[in-house]
Amino acid sequence: MKQYLDLCQRIIDEGTWIDNKRTGKRCLTLINADLEYQVGANQFPLITTRKSFYKSAIAELLGYLKGLDNAADFRALGTKTWDANANDNSAWLNNPYRKGEDDMGRVYGVQGRSWQKPDGGHIDQFKKVIDNLKNGIDDRGEIVTFYNPGEFHMGCLRPCMHTHNFSLLGDTLYLTSYQRSCDVPLGLNFNQVQVFTLLALVAQITGHKAGVAYHKIVNAHIYEDQLELMRDVQLKRDPLGAPKLHINPEIKSLEDIETWVSMDDFEVTDYEHHEAIKYPFSV
Repeated sequence: MKQYLDLCQRIIDEGTWIDNKRTGKRCLTLINADLEYQVGANQFPLITTRKSFYKSAIAELLGYLKGLDNAADFRALGTKTWDANANDNSAWLNNPYRKGEDDMGRVYGVQGRSWQKPDGGHIDQFKKVIDNLKNGIDDRGEIVTFYNPGEFHMGCLRPCMHTHNFSLLGDTLYLTSYQRSCDVPLGLNFNQVQVFTLLALVAQITGHKAGVAYHKIVNAHIYEDQLELMRDVQLKRDPLGAPKLHINPEIKSLEDIETWVSMDDFEVTDYEHHEAIKYPFSV
């Protein structure tokens, strides 16, 4: 919990004001932030200095692992995070690659499960990684990336959290995740829940111990209309103890995730928190 608050304070102390053209707002911006999550010790990084939520973040992660490309399927899992990008983005609505209502195009999980090859075939990146790790193989390239510039025009959004690199040392699995941009007051809590859960889940289905998840953010920022709440409210609060994430031990394969796993298979306990803070969201 402390490392999150330390990053927020560092952005305030060291950040540079940047005009963001997409949102029309200024934001305090810091380049390069590194966070670590003790997955093996089950110190779940759900923010305690304000009431935070985890179900939507894990539901979205499940959608990526399933390779989903439709916002309705994400809603069925328990998250509405793709509704606006799929249906309210004017550029995407007029894109000839859009297949209809709720279609997201070739983003995130589609790239992870069905990366198109020049010869017309596809690569299932997640399956390759899972199969290798199950067999104790780390070829120093156990990587899943969603970042495919050649197909940005075929999807409603390019990825922020774009690459996950797994590393196996003995019987312990590690994860390094890369994120190009992060709205720290709002988005980071969502992102760190996903990084933690991804390592915990992949370690479980490949039969390894979970180690540390390393989370690297390139552009970490706080928007101008969020600054006062962060500086004068959230940073004045003391963090509380880390909660714990419990994953159904019956989840044993990628096929399980594809066929029957739902949010009923995830539970967080020992979560104590301060009151909620309503940060402005920048579209």
